[in-house]
Amino acid sequence: MSNWKEVLMATNTDRPEFQTVPAMDMEEYKGKIRAHRLKILRRTLIVFFLLAGLLAGLWLFMALRHYEDFDVTDSVEQSDTAATTFTEFRGNILKYSNDGALYADADNNRIWNQTYEMANPTIDTCGNYLVVYDKKGTDLYIMTTEGLSTKIETTRKIQTASIAGQGTVAVLMGDQSGSVLVLYDKNGNELVNGAIYGEDGGYPVAIALSDDAVKLAVAMLDISDGNVKTIVAFYNFGSVGENEIDRIVSANSFSDMVIPEMDFVSKDRMVAYGDSEILIFEGTQKPKLTQEIALSDQAKSIFHNEKYIGIVYSNNDEQLTHHVIIYDMHGTAVMEKDFDMEYTQIGFLSNSELCITNEHSCDIYTARGIYKFHYDFDEKLYKIAAGRMGLNYTVILEGVTEKIRLK
Repeated sequence: MSNWKEVLMATNTDRPEFQTVPAMDMEEYKGKIRAHRLKILRRTLIVFFLLAGLLAGLWLFMALRHYEDFDVTDSVEQSDTAATTFTEFRGNILKYSNDGALYADADNNRIWNQTYEMANPTIDTCGNYLVVYDKKGTDLYIMTTEGLSTKIETTRKIQTASIAGQGTVAVLMGDQSGSVLVLYDKNGNELVNGAIYGEDGGYPVAIALSDDAVKLAVAMLDISDGNVKTIVAFYNFGSVGENEIDRIVSANSFSDMVIPEMDFVSKDRMVAYGDSEILIFEGTQKPKLTQEIALSDQAKSIFHNEKYIGIVYSNNDEQLTHHVIIYDMHGTAVMEKDFDMEYTQIGFLSNSELCITNEHSCDIYTARGIYKFHYDFDEKLYKIAAGRMGLNYTVILEGVTEKIRLK
């Protein structure tokens, strides 16, 4: 029997000895790990940039693409007449005429219907409220997205009305011999009632009520000295106005200018559309003039939304007869374009695209001036509204309302 010590010694002799990795070999090993990681990172970055480039190219292709055809995704028959006016209101379609107003969704499903008799129905909207009034008449309806809020019958003929986001409406009544301004709440209760007059026989021609109904702008036309002058005055019905005479917190005078239209495009910004300039006022309590956009020539059309102001001039070019300039609310021109369509309507869609239409044709430009869509319809074209997706629109034609997708 072998000695156990001899067996153990023999076994230990056969076993390999453990060795440490030399310092040079360890550095080489770490270098290989770094190189492998860099290779993975490079591959990841290459794939990332390829995908980013592909997406950017696809986006650029879609942004620059011009469409001249579409698929009809839905179609609903309708029987509106040429006397009906169509406009967008809170994502749906408002139709109104001399004998009533109808509010319907894009599928032409009725949300509400309001009957009336008006010789010259006119509307103003803000938030979820709208006012329908008979210009030079005495009937006025305050409506919401859900239906009638109240009906008001005024004591004098309505010149113009402006509604706020919570349903308060300012109504200018009367004529050049005397004007009265009344503010009603959404239930028809009088909040303010007073005569409006200017110095030396001036009279109001336009009003604008802020979204919160705190500020009211009044444009007063004065021709008493043989020269045309317009004064834009701001009334404040909050605590700030309590310490001011007649609640007038600011006023500006503009010589040789008539201002037939004004609008609060936001709570603290009001735009006055004059015949020689467009004026932008800003301020939370006491609005001040901040920008002036001079009209280089007589404007054919002026249109706006809460972001942009558009002006159309006649062009001397026989091929491109119109020139449109789009300004932002800082008075900066963001787009200029020549076009040749003889139009009946021009304005911004809800997505701020520029839409130009006549009785049968439509042109749409993006906010960056890309010519996006053109089509000549067989039926009479009443209205185009933007859909929720970039290529989707609602088209109201004679006898039918269609949902379309450009292709």
